[in-house]
Amino acid sequence: AACARIAPIGLRLRRRIGEAMSTSILGTKLYIPSRRAKLVPRARLIERLADGLRRPLTLISAPAGFGKTTLLSSWVGTCGSPVAWFSLDERDGDPVRFMTYLVAAMQTVAGDIGAGLPAMLHSPQPPSTEAMITTLLNEIGARSDSIILVLDDYHLIDSKAVDEALAFLVEHLPPQLHVVIATREDPTLPLARLRARDQLVELRAADLRFTYAEVV
Repeated sequence: AACARIAPIGLRLRRRIGEAMSTSILGTKLYIPSRRAKLVPRARLIERLADGLRRPLTLISAPAGFGKTTLLSSWVGTCGSPVAWFSLDERDGDPVRFMTYLVAAMQTVAGDIGAGLPAMLHSPQPPSTEAMITTLLNEIGARSDSIILVLDDYHLIDSKAVDEALAFLVEHLPPQLHVVIATREDPTLPLARLRARDQLVELRAADLRFTYAEVV
C-alpha cells in the first residue's frame, strides 16, 4: 500500500539544512524538488516505490526524460518516513566531497547523525571512506525510526572510489535505512547478487512509460 500522506516537508527540511550545514555546503543540492502541478497520476509506480521499502534498495534507471526525479518528488511528499535527498553532480566524484554531502543530507532529517564526521573528513589524515560509512551506518542502526536516502542523478559520478563507497553502503544497510538511486545508467553495484537475494526493487524505462490508462 502507498505510504500515508504527511504534511509538506520542504520548509522543514530547509530549516534543518540551515541548522546542520556549514557555509561550504550548497543547500539546494539537499532540497527535495517541488512537486509539479497537474501531474499525471502514477499510482502503479507510487505503489511499486512504497512496496520497495520492504527491501534495502530501490533502483530507478532510465534515460533522460522519463520523469525519474518527478516521480520521486511526488512519492516522497506522501511517504510517512523522513527523506534525506542528495542531488549529485560531477564534482561529487571526490570521496571527501561525496561523504560531506552524504552526511549533510542525513542531517537534514536527523541532526545528530554523523556529528563527528565533518571534523574527521577535514582532518590532515582522515580515516578511510569505509570507516566513515561504518560509523554512519552504526549510528543509523541505533535509531528506532526509519530513514529514506535518495541519491538523484548518480550517473554524473565517474569515480571508482565513490562507486566502491556506495557499494559498501548498500551491502551493509541497517533495517532503518532504505536507499533509492535515480540514474540514467546502472551504477557499479552487485545488482545480480541483490536481485538473487530479493534485496532490490527496479524501475526501468519500460516501467516509467505512460500506459494508455494514464494518458486518457
